[in-house]
Amino acid sequence: MIASEILAEAYFRDGYHVQSFPSFGVERRGAPVTAFLRIDREFIYLRSMIYQADFGLVLAADIAASPTFRPSLKDGAVVLINSPEKLPALAGLRASYVDATTIALEYGLGSKAQPVVNTAMLGAFARISGNLGLDNLLQAVECKVPQKTEQNLEATKKAYESVMNLE
Repeated sequence: MIASEILAEAYFRDGYHVQSFPSFGVERRGAPVTAFLRIDREFIYLRSMIYQADFGLVLAADIAASPTFRPSLKDGAVVLINSPEKLPALAGLRASYVDATTIALEYGLGSKAQPVVNTAMLGAFARISGNLGLDNLLQAVECKVPQKTEQNLEATKKAYESVMNLE
């Protein structure tokens, strides 16, 4: 959810119109959360869920194996997965990978049991998206992340340089 808010801020700074909204399932601590971000250079009139996305950020690799994951993306969608290695084929998708967990731990973001990978994932996303500059993302991180700001900025930059475009 916070990653979506940071991205919305970054795109807004770049002149885009944005909508950021979460979707909650069973409300319990640690349950997977889906967050959506709609961007456009024109005003966005549409106010609905996003049923087939152009991009997907997967903060925990096991989610990519979920039966609900693939249908939520368009054919040819760009997917960024938090994984140190290539996962089994994600047919019809263009997958990239970044080891956001290791980067988060390196910068002391979260704990060993629960690393906070948001900003690292966003740094890698800025690299592969083709429409988001790193400077706007860093400004958004600085604006939206009040704790461990410097560590989050460094994690963002490191992930930007570390993303692996494998497919």
